[in-house]
Amino acid sequence: MWSRHLPFSRLPYRLRIPLGMTLAVCLSAVLITLVTGWRAAADARVETIAYIQRAMTLITAQARPMIRSDDPWHAYTLLRDTVALLPGGRRARAAILDTAGRVFASSDPLVFPLGVQLLGSELHGQPLWDAQAIGTQTQLDLPGGGMIGIAPIRSTDDQTMGFVLVDFDAEALTPDWLHLIRPVVWGAGLAIVLLVPIGWWVGRRMTEPVRALARRIHDLQQPEKTVPAPVPGSEDPELGRIARALQALQTAWSERHQAVQRALYSERLAAIGRIAGAVAHEINNPLAGLFTAVQTLRLHGSDARARAYALDIVEHGLQQIRTTVAALLPQARGEERPLRHSDFDEVLTLANAVYTHGSVHLSVDIECPQELLVPASPVRQAMLNMLLNAMKAAGPGGMVGVAIHADTERVCICVSNNGPRLDRAVFLKATRQENLRGGDPLGFGLWVCAQIAARYEGGFELDPDDSQQTRLTFWLPNRPFS
Repeated sequence: MWSRHLPFSRLPYRLRIPLGMTLAVCLSAVLITLVTGWRAAADARVETIAYIQRAMTLITAQARPMIRSDDPWHAYTLLRDTVALLPGGRRARAAILDTAGRVFASSDPLVFPLGVQLLGSELHGQPLWDAQAIGTQTQLDLPGGGMIGIAPIRSTDDQTMGFVLVDFDAEALTPDWLHLIRPVVWGAGLAIVLLVPIGWWVGRRMTEPVRALARRIHDLQQPEKTVPAPVPGSEDPELGRIARALQALQTAWSERHQAVQRALYSERLAAIGRIAGAVAHEINNPLAGLFTAVQTLRLHGSDARARAYALDIVEHGLQQIRTTVAALLPQARGEERPLRHSDFDEVLTLANAVYTHGSVHLSVDIECPQELLVPASPVRQAMLNMLLNAMKAAGPGGMVGVAIHADTERVCICVSNNGPRLDRAVFLKATRQENLRGGDPLGFGLWVCAQIAARYEGGFELDPDDSQQTRLTFWLPNRPFS
């Protein structure tokens, strides 16, 4: 889980592979440098010890005549010159001991004074062997990294004449890291400079097929690209399988896209047909009243009052048809004329003329003491739709009630009927905009009422508390409209 929070894991795949190869090159160079340096240091220590052992052999050969002639001065000169040639000579000391293990001569008399017993005693906290126990060249490694070497001096007849002791501090045996690491570091640096660009290039080449496949998958999500680019092939078996699967997916996507386009075209045609049927239904409502008004003119055209009343119905009915058509246009503006009290009587007359399936008992209660500021045509349309739906639901012999109330805040129209009660779920479905996708164009009237209420910041509601009848309430704020 913790690996998900690393910055490297958040990088794109096309960068992780090149960066991974680059880091692998750098880590390899660092590891090679460390291993090579460690090995060089170990070899340098071994080589230094071998050099010291050869120097002890040389001192052993040169010290024989000096011991025979009892010449400590020349022995001192030999030790001093030899130690100066050894690696880390300033940290090294040498001494020639007699057969008892006492100092005969030393390269540093202050450290190893003449006559001091060394063999069988302690040096640097480490006990040394007795003179009789040393038969061959021996070496004692000190805890701090130093070293003490002792070699016997033998005569030509293999008799012990004395001993050679060398004492090296740890610093004398410590390798010169700067000298050892410098060529390794240069080699690692050159390797990084040369291999990092190569590793980056190889990583990019490795991720290119995956990047191409990712681009093709991204193209499938772009709806404007109806013909995606072909899927690139790959010689790699795994990438080849992915490419073939993506090709099949792309083919299926193309077929699906074409099927969706055909379905959308068919849906548009069906939606146009349903809207046309709904609009025709809405226009037929005032047309029936217009035919009634025309018949009245033919029969009573000589009567001036009947003629004026019929012409008013014709005019308002035509305006009602124009508003119904304009309601389909989002940019259409409502009629500028405010509602009048006479509009209620005309809507009731139009509703009675439209509904010819039998007598319906209609009760009307109008209470409008205030001035009406709401637009006339939308309110007439909503009231006519509510009346026609109520009359149809009540049926022959049914009862329909209309209550109209206006005050300073709102104009409210309430229409109720004693027919089958309208279910709230059906009402909500009919008043949603998705109702246009349904198969019943007669629900368009309720949808229009809801749209008019929403447009003028009013409301269109079903009374859920009335269980005996269906009561619909439409209201608009009683204020100047624009």
